[in-house]
Order: sequence, then structure tokens, then C-alpha cells
Amino acid sequence: MSRTAGQVQASARIQVEVARTTHGVPHVRGKDFRSVGYGLAYAYAQDNVCMFADSVLTVRGERSRFFGADAYPRQRTGDEYGGGSGFMNLNNEESDFFFKGYLDLDQLRANYAAGAAEPRQLLEGYVEGYNRYLKDAAGKLPAACANAAWVKPITFDDMVLVVAEKALHASAQVFARDFVAAGRVPGASVSLVKAAPRKLDTRTLLAQLDHLNKQGFGSNALAVGKDLSTNGRGLLFGNPHFPWTTSDRFYQAHLTVPGRYDAMGVIIGGVPAIVIGFNRDVAWSHTVTTAYHFTTFRLALDTRDASGTTYVYDGERRKMTSKTVSIDALLPDGSTAKRSKTFYFSHQGAVIVRPEAGLTWNANAAFVLADPNRNNTRMLEQWLGIGTANSVRALKDSLDKVVGLPWVNTIAADRDGNTLYADASVVPHMNTDKFINGCLLLQEALLFDGSRSSCGWGQDRGAPSGIYSPVNAPWMMRTDYVGNSNDSYWLTNPKSLLYGPAPLGYSPLYGQTDVEQSLRTRIGFLQLEELLKQKGRLNLADMQALAFSNRVHAAELVLPELLAACAGASDALSRQACTTLAAWDRRADVDSRGAVLFREFWNVAMAIPGKWATPFNPADPVRTPHGVAPAAMPAMLAAMRGAAEKLQSLGIPLDARLGDYQVEPRNGVRIALHGGIGSEDGTYSSLTMRTGLTAQGYVGVDWGQSYIQTVSFDARGPVAHAMLTYGQSVDPKSPWYADQTMVYSRKQWPLLPFTPDKIKADPNYKSFMLKD
Repeated sequence: MSRTAGQVQASARIQVEVARTTHGVPHVRGKDFRSVGYGLAYAYAQDNVCMFADSVLTVRGERSRFFGADAYPRQRTGDEYGGGSGFMNLNNEESDFFFKGYLDLDQLRANYAAGAAEPRQLLEGYVEGYNRYLKDAAGKLPAACANAAWVKPITFDDMVLVVAEKALHASAQVFARDFVAAGRVPGASVSLVKAAPRKLDTRTLLAQLDHLNKQGFGSNALAVGKDLSTNGRGLLFGNPHFPWTTSDRFYQAHLTVPGRYDAMGVIIGGVPAIVIGFNRDVAWSHTVTTAYHFTTFRLALDTRDASGTTYVYDGERRKMTSKTVSIDALLPDGSTAKRSKTFYFSHQGAVIVRPEAGLTWNANAAFVLADPNRNNTRMLEQWLGIGTANSVRALKDSLDKVVGLPWVNTIAADRDGNTLYADASVVPHMNTDKFINGCLLLQEALLFDGSRSSCGWGQDRGAPSGIYSPVNAPWMMRTDYVGNSNDSYWLTNPKSLLYGPAPLGYSPLYGQTDVEQSLRTRIGFLQLEELLKQKGRLNLADMQALAFSNRVHAAELVLPELLAACAGASDALSRQACTTLAAWDRRADVDSRGAVLFREFWNVAMAIPGKWATPFNPADPVRTPHGVAPAAMPAMLAAMRGAAEKLQSLGIPLDARLGDYQVEPRNGVRIALHGGIGSEDGTYSSLTMRTGLTAQGYVGVDWGQSYIQTVSFDARGPVAHAMLTYGQSVDPKSPWYADQTMVYSRKQWPLLPFTPDKIKADPNYKSFMLKD
């Protein structure tokens, strides 16, 4: 990107201090947003240059050029970083075509040009700071990318694409392979089937949507207000369950533009803004929402066009637009070959195909993905708005104004003791009436009639085109508490179930009400209510105890009946398993003995049909369902014996200590990890391991507890304890590669320095200045 004289002059006046404190947390203090972006990029590259350079290749669509078309992005093996996305599984050719074909760089550029100045300044500064680091570190990069041709300077466009990729996690990336499959080779003949397509396979489509909502990522967040806190101020606990590898890793940072912005917490994957964290007056976290962030449409094609690229909309013929892109693929002899595809779009979205599910492009119909996050460039502005809010009311006002969050809920607390829950994410404007008036063609695909404008997205006042305003979305402010663990907005506070405006409530795209909640959601509210009953009011230490209680709620629900039934088992192995589970503390702590046996039992038992004695009751969603149905007990006992046999075959004692078998290997050391499997077994803390149980245990974390923070306030500002479970750096030689994993293992809670005097008083304080 060429720079004007004004830009050159601005970059020459960059002044930024980068101070490092314990665990390598950078405190970046710049004279303006450009300077802050510059300093943050420099610090982030110091810790993660190889991973970031790898991820830039992805969004550029250049993976095939350097690694070959058929290869897949680097996955975490041993102590090497992982570069692949946790949100899609494409080979390099598919990935390159997806990013080059789907992202509309011209529109993204135009949106930034028309938007607020601060996001542009952050991105421009980030580009310059990263490139400055590459120059300063030439010849000294980590082993994973030393002397690699693919580590090279970036441009403003690259950063636009880096940010744009994050918006697509819950929409286009779910359909990425379907989009690529719909691309045509330029000049190739087209022969569309004229016969009616086979019936859509709802099982395949349901599996895709189920994967979208139940894949390994998740989060917990809880905000306690002045009615229930010991000091009358807000308390916040936040724990996003996010990747431990890939470019979606969080990174701790503190960003300050004096008098304008002062926020601390984490950025995500190089995006230069605090996405979860706190400032002097407000603390916030995010959880992945149950809302859907896309719809699909069935186009009625004009059969007179043999190419199938003309569709009928409100009785008029419209021609699809097209985009032809090319990629370079590395060949075995070291040369490259160019490959091209043309992708097609209606005004609603991109054409997709999945023949195995019946989504075919035939002579009569085509299917398109309608994705309101495709050109969402409001995320940086939104997180800056959150980070500058001085109350939860001001935070909510920012959500209502910007509408920039792509796929997350927001939970917040402020120093005055107010709390907020809001699903202010980008959701297509499809009112309930469009689900019942004939517009909806297939619920499993969120498929609507694309031939009528009356079945298209609606519009809210003050919101970007086609999406809901957060004013009309689920939200509540309270002074007792709010919480969310990736379940429906409906259960934000058990004492005040949220249904939405009468008579039809919120759009079905926001999720369901009166439905069974996950065991993780239930234990979160249950243990909070039990502690409040015991203590009346809570402090930060109480929030930390809730965060790491590691109660396995599934065990609390089924073991009373199971142990009674298995006590008289006829075979010795079942009796031994029964004895082990009876002695287990029903927690997933590193010293818990019996947790491995129960997990292997529950992995099978949770799928037993009709297992609950007391069914789900919408009036009591936290405590139901529960108990083991007598008819399910034989299957339960068989699952218990099967789990015991599995451990025995692997040479693992039935009373194995969890910390010996749930581990994260770092530099040859097996670090013991506490935590369960979350929504499945009802542990509030959640880890999704890279392996199932082997003789070596569950080895390596894929997703799970990541940036964990508890925040309150005193007269001087925030009081924050937090950890980044996997550490700041992906470089095995970095001092910040495994240090916080040990902190997490030991359940320690580092106190974060926020004010200048506390930062300078940190025992590991070091700083340097950057000017350009």
C-alpha cells in the first residue's frame, strides 16, 4: 500500500514505550493509536512471529505457493506451534481459494475508509511495527521460521484480511468447503442437471449446525453486582475456552493512549485491540453465543440461461456477479503452477454446493450463503468502544451504536456494582413470522425462499443493513448477577428467565427458550447459588474458588443411584470400579483419583437414551433433569464395566491420579492439568484434549480454558487477577512458553499491575522505547 506524505510524516512521529512485567505481559503506552499499534505489533512479533507470519499467508491465499496445494496447515506436534484454523479443515488449495474468493478486499478497504479513524490508525501502526521487528530481528528469528521465504513484510491490506478472518468463524468458515466446491474452472463447459435434485439430507445439515454450536470452543462468564458483592462494587469472572494453538490464541497486553484509551486483558491473533479485559471502571468478557450468524437462500434460476447464473427475484431476472481468482501451487520440482476458479454471488450471498447433502447447483435452483459478517469491519471500533466505556450503561450504548461483535455475547460489571448481559452480535434480521409464513424452506439449513423480497432480511433503525439492532436483541442489566456458558440467553439469571417481547419473543436465530441446558451451565449457576446461600456476599477469592471448583456435575447427578446398584455386582472388576468411584472426590483436580475412570464411563453413558429419572422442567432449568431412570441402569452398569476394562487394557489404574494422565507437554515436561470436559460432564472448567485416552493419558490441549480473569474495583481502579494458561509465546525457547501453564496447573492467580506505579514496581519490570 502506498503511503502519502502525511502518513510518512505521522509514522516519523511514532513514540511508544513497551514495558514488560511478570510473565512477559507488554504494557504499550503510545502518544496515539498509530503508536500503540506499532508497539503492540513489535511485542507480539517478539513472542509469536512464526505463527503470525504463517497466519498472514493463510488470509493472503498463499499457502499453496510455499507449502504445496495438497498439504494441510501446520498442526501442533510436540513443541511446534499450530498454524491451522480450529474453525475449518481445508487443505492449502481449498484455503487459498476460500480466502481469495470469499473475502471482498475492495469492500473491506472502502468500509475502513468510511469508518472511524482509530481502527485505521491501529492497523497502519501495526503494519509498521511488525515490519520494524522483521528488520531488527533479521537473521535471528526462531527455528520454526528462520530464513523462511514466507516470513516477509506485511501491508495494510494484510491486516484488513487478518481482522476479517476472525469475523467468519461462525458463518462462512463453517461453509468454506461448500463455497470452494461451487467454484468453476474458467473456460470449462457447464452442464447443469435438469431433473429435480434429490431430497435435502437433513441429517448432514443438522450435523453441520450441531458442530457449529457444539465444537470444542466455548466460554464461561459471570458478573456479580452490588447486591451480592462484599464491597458493593462489581465482580467479574471470565474464562473463554478457546484454542491453545493456531492464530486464534489470545495474547495478554495493556494498551494505553493517555487520556483516550487505557485497557488491559487480551488481544486475539494479532488483532490490535483488547477484546476481553478491563479498564479503570468496567470489566468484561465474551462467550460464544447460541445465535446463528447466517442464513441460506434457495434461488429460483431462469432456465433460459444454460450457465445457471441468472436468477428470478420478485419476478425479475437478475444476473449473478462473479469473481475469478488465481493461486500459485508449489510443485515437487520447486516450480509453481497457476490454478484458477470463478465464484458466483447473488445479491444475498455466495453460491455454495454440497452434493452429498442435496445442496446442488442444478438448472432450476442454486443455494447461497447469506453472511452478514463477510464485510464486517466494525470489530475494532466495537472493542475500542467497549474499552473506553466508564460504566456498563456506556458499554451497552457502544454495543447499540456500533453493532460490531461477530459471534459473541458480552458479560460485564462496573465499579458502581451494575452488571450486563447482552447478545449484541451480528444476527440476520429474520423475525419469527418469516419462520411460519412459508418463507422457511428447511429449518436444518436455515434455508429461506430467495425468490421473494418479502422473505429476505429486514432492517432495524440505527443498525447496519440486514441485521438486528442490539436494542431489539436479548439483554439485561441487573444488580445481583448475570452469567452465560454458551447456552441460551433464556437462562441468563435463573430468577428472571428471558423470553423477549410478546407475543413471539426474539427471532429464532437467537436460540431457543424452554430447552434443556448443558451441565456446564447448570453447575455454574448451582454452585453460585449454593455459595451465596452459605456466605450471602462474595469477593474475588470466592469467584476464583468457583472458577476452579472442578466439580463434575454429571457425577453428582448419577453416582448416588449408580453406586447403590453396583455395590452388589457379581464380578470383581465391577466391584473394584464401584469402590474407586465411591472413594473419588467427584472433582477434576490434578489429585483426583477416579476422575479418569468416570470420564471414560460418562463418555459412553451420556448417550444412553432415557437415562434421567426426573425429566427436564422449564420452570427449574438448573436442577433438571436428574437421577438415573431404573430402565437405564443396566446400560449404566455396562458402561462402567466397559470403562474399567478400557483402563485395565491400557495399564492405567482405576484410581489413577488425573494429573498423571491429563497433561500438556512442554519442552519434555508433562505438566499436570486440572479441569473436565465442560458441557459434557458438567465441569465449569473445560479442556478439550488433542487425544482420547491412551496409555500415556490425554495428551495436549486443543481447546479449553485460556485467558482466565477475575476483576473487581477499589478506589484506585481495577483489582485484577488473571492468567493465560498456555503462555504468551509459541517459541519453545521463550521464557514465556510454559510459565503460565505451570501457574494454571497450581491454581495460582497472578495479580496484574495496571497503574503506572504498580507496573514499575513489578519485580520483572523492563521497558524500551520505539520511535520511527
